[in-house]
Amino acid sequence: MKALLMLCCAAFAYGSLSAQERPKWGYWTEWGQVDEKRYVNPIIPSDYSDIDCIRVGDDYYAISSTFQFSPGMTLLHSKDLVNWEICTNIISDLTQIGPELNHDRMNRYGRGVWAGTLRYHDGRFYLFFGTPDEGYFMTSASRPEGPWDALTPLLTERGWDDCTAMWDEDGTACFVGTHFADGYKTYMFPMSPDGRRIERDSAVLINSGSGREANKLIKVGDWYYLIFSEHKKELGRYVMAKRSRRMTGPYLEERQLALPSREAMEPNQGGIVEGKDGKWYFLTHHGTGDWGGRIVSLLPVTWVDGWPVMGRVLPDGMGTMAYGGEMPAHCDEKLRIQTSDDFENGTVLGPQWQWNYQPRTDMFSLSERPGWMRLKAYRPLRENQLLSAGNTLTQRTFRQPRNEVVVKMDLSGMTDGQKAGLCHFSSKHAAAGVVKEGGVLHVEYRENNEVSRGSRISGPLIWFKTTWGSDGVARFLYSTDGKTFVPVGKDYQMVWGNYRGDRIGIYCFNDLSEGGYVDIDYLHYNE
Repeated sequence: MKALLMLCCAAFAYGSLSAQERPKWGYWTEWGQVDEKRYVNPIIPSDYSDIDCIRVGDDYYAISSTFQFSPGMTLLHSKDLVNWEICTNIISDLTQIGPELNHDRMNRYGRGVWAGTLRYHDGRFYLFFGTPDEGYFMTSASRPEGPWDALTPLLTERGWDDCTAMWDEDGTACFVGTHFADGYKTYMFPMSPDGRRIERDSAVLINSGSGREANKLIKVGDWYYLIFSEHKKELGRYVMAKRSRRMTGPYLEERQLALPSREAMEPNQGGIVEGKDGKWYFLTHHGTGDWGGRIVSLLPVTWVDGWPVMGRVLPDGMGTMAYGGEMPAHCDEKLRIQTSDDFENGTVLGPQWQWNYQPRTDMFSLSERPGWMRLKAYRPLRENQLLSAGNTLTQRTFRQPRNEVVVKMDLSGMTDGQKAGLCHFSSKHAAAGVVKEGGVLHVEYRENNEVSRGSRISGPLIWFKTTWGSDGVARFLYSTDGKTFVPVGKDYQMVWGNYRGDRIGIYCFNDLSEGGYVDIDYLHYNE
């Protein structure tokens, strides 16, 4: 009881401290729900960028952009806005968007699936999103878990981003998107009631300039609000809003809702949602990315003179970063973001997994060796380059004081020229792995395509481990018995790149031929 009281007091104190009194951003010792009544930010210390959020009955759903990773557009689910699980990944086949996202092109680093908006209308879930090269798309489903319909192109033009959509009470629908390639001009398009068509020629300019994007259109009471972010070099990025009495505008009234909060990496893009408790919340990413990516916080929303102000309200009515708050709801079941996997499903991968680009479906299997994940090797687009290898299975990492990932592999199926292992990557990478040459297996360390040879091993089993802390410095190790681990290579500083933070991955490729495989017994993520 004494320990519980001390924890409650610490959580309350953390929520009430000023930004100057808090630990440096990224070096938190606790996050998310800390007791039955309170939570601290961030609530998801992982790369869930370009977030949007809605409530349907007693459930909350949120989407996050996924760039070149497949399946695309991650859908999260929560009962209390603080504890989340991965529901699914909505876009099953990225080649519906275009061929550059396929394993034989791999030409969309930093591009691909950007920010979207999630909506629920007339018994269906709708996803609208943009890619900077291919345009706008939509899909819908009767259930959040899917199946989701094949993608419908809405606008096949380059240079657009950060769309949103709305249906009015009379069924009239509209779509909003920003033409960032033309001075960040934001337009409203008439949209068909089924969400499958927008009228390009009837688009009306409703916002422009200063990097204005991150659009979210909501209605509260008699007002329609266009929520967006703005960027000025001397200030940073912060949240703004326009409002109108009509969905179609004009949106003449404008107000800044929050400060940039640079000390907290600029929380600025997300979804405003009314909670089950009748209060309002802003689920937002932190837009200044580092190796941890653009992580997620939950800010309270206070209505000031009819405007939704995010975070702690200052005397002048402006919002700033809030580092904690009261739990929006009490739930006995505490949902968690999925990480570890023993590959015992036998039919489909868990929703925590994504491939680096659209994969070759014939080059992996969960059924050929039940209880194991088989990764088959084929040639990368560029020899000996991990980021050009199309068979890398990945998931997000977390920014926590202590992290450990262990992978167990069976190397019996490896052939000459084949390489496999455990990696960290974004725009740069490092990995501990094994290579087979001349019938001999060697451990190797890779960092940005520079490879150093390690000890010879006899196999067939090997364990790879990576550990890191709040500083994002990873250390690789390996073992041949699963008990005694030996360091591999040197310390690796994870990095930000291609609008992404670090990810872990299991890779498998062959520079000489299409041949060989490794079997993965498990990946365990220990926090």
